Order: sequence, then C-alpha cells, then structure tokens
Amino acid sequence: MSSVKLGLHAIRVGNIFCIGRNYAAHATELGNKVEDEPLVFLKPTSALLDESSPICLPAYSDDVHHECELVALIGKGGNDIPPDAALSHVAGYGIGLDLTARDAQAEAKCKGHPWTKAKGFRGAACVSTLVPAARVADPQQLKFELRVNGQLRQSGDASLMLLTLAEQISYLSRLYGLSDGDLIFTGTPEGVARIVSGDQLDLSLHGQVSAHWKVE
Repeated sequence: MSSVKLGLHAIRVGNIFCIGRNYAAHATELGNKVEDEPLVFLKPTSALLDESSPICLPAYSDDVHHECELVALIGKGGNDIPPDAALSHVAGYGIGLDLTARDAQAEAKCKGHPWTKAKGFRGAACVSTLVPAARVADPQQLKFELRVNGQLRQSGDASLMLLTLAEQISYLSRLYGLSDGDLIFTGTPEGVARIVSGDQLDLSLHGQVSAHWKVE
C-alpha cells in the first residue's frame, strides 16, 4: 500500500513525516523532555495500512504501543511556507496510529541508532479514510480518541499541541520541503500502551471520521 483514500479517491503518498513529543503530557509519561525544536522522524510508505488489513505485530518486538494521532495530507507542496498560509496546503484530515515497537526504540536510543526498526515496520502507519480539508474549519479544535476493546485509552485535543499544525507545515517545508501527497502525523497525547493479538482498536476523529483495526 502506498496510497491513502481522500473520500472516494486514492492519493499516492510521498513522504510520511511524524512529529514526536508534541503533547507535554505524553512526553512526561515516557520520561522525555520537551525538545527546543520539533522532533521529526520518518516512516516508509511500506508502513502504510488502511482498514482493509489487520495489524500484524513484528516478530522482533514484545512491546508494540499504540499512538493515536491527527493526520494531515498535503495537497499542495512547497518550500518556506509561512505559518499563516500553511493550512491552505492541506488537502485532507484523518485519524491514524503511529505504532511503535517500544523495546526496539529503547534499544536504539541506548545505542544512539535511528528509530526506523521501531517506527517503520509494515503496518506501523495506520491511516483512516481522509475527509476533505474544506470540512474542517479549524484543525486545532479537533478532538479524537482511541478505544481498545471498548475501553478508552487515549483522548486527544489538538488545541493542546505544543506545535500547531500550521507551525509543523511551515517548519517541515523550510527544512525538508513538502510535496503533494505527503502525510504528517501530528503527535500523540498521553495514554500510549501495549497492544496484543486479538485487540480491537476503534479510532474516532470527532464529527469527521472513524476507523477500526484488529490486531492479529
């Protein structure tokens, strides 16, 4: 899978940018400091997973965590995009999971290695069908949640982001450049936890879209 659905249309994905530690409470629960500049990492497009397929946990990890996030699709790329124009570059919004092999991540951190093994395995970037940006008046007012086996695990409020989506877009365009079809995972709130085989995950971007995955 190298595309996402925007309504009924399939959009080919370019880069997958992820913003780490963008909610203060999440940084605190993992014992991490809030960085002075955005913490950015990438996932390969081979990590994309839609609702047509279940989540398959990697054999090398015994501690895969869910991280529920607001996801934005860039419809118009650019460089050096000013924050006040940034949201005009968004084509759609959705809800997703940045799955993380926490044990592999901890090992990588200790060795000073990249996080790719922990963040980029197949199925580690779950994305719902996206809704057109025109349907969202202000993404910073969006709320979202994740329930696992019917129990609330994560409850997110985009107004609590340390770096707004407009600021994320501006920063990414300035350092790396943004292209049509790029995805941005905007950070996860507190409440991350382990998932296991048999779990049922239900995600909701309130008033916009919902998604469901089963863990095999």
